[in-house]
Amino acid sequence: MKRPLGRLRIIGGEFRSRLIDFDADAGVRPTPDRVRQTVFDWLSPMIDGSAVLDLFAGSGALGLEALSRGAAQASFVETGARQADDIRAAIGKLGVATRAEVLRGDGISFLRGTAHRYEIVFVDPPYDSPLLAATLANLPPVLKALNRIYLEWPKGQPPQLPAGYTVLKEKAAGQVSYGLITYAPPGDLPP
Repeated sequence: MKRPLGRLRIIGGEFRSRLIDFDADAGVRPTPDRVRQTVFDWLSPMIDGSAVLDLFAGSGALGLEALSRGAAQASFVETGARQADDIRAAIGKLGVATRAEVLRGDGISFLRGTAHRYEIVFVDPPYDSPLLAATLANLPPVLKALNRIYLEWPKGQPPQLPAGYTVLKEKAAGQVSYGLITYAPPGDLPP
């Protein structure tokens, strides 16, 4: 049975099969189940106990999935008021308010102003925006030494990675390509 538009299912961990509502009317499109499964298979060695940033959170699917799979803490950054409220509601429904924060605002401003550091960052800005390049330029100061960054981009349009970033894994699903990268300061070996 197909889920109604505006609902997503957590696919693994403590909250497996729980349904979460999101604002489909605003064009929010969560990362599909099969892509999330692949990404979390890639991240499984380091997800437990990690600090996670879901930047441009939209539905919050990636950060919520990370919490379900044992992340110690997740920060969700989202500009849309309705989307941020939906993520807060999901956090309340799952009972993880002590492990999560929702910050309504611009992702780039958040990166420039936060003192938090993260092992895992999910970066999925709107495709038609220059936000991916700006994010990659501003991301290094918020990363812990051992880090993984998930990116999505339109198929056939791979992002230009600044110095210090290394692609670890890459796949495509339909019209979307996605991958896992890491960052180490230029001259250092990637973790």
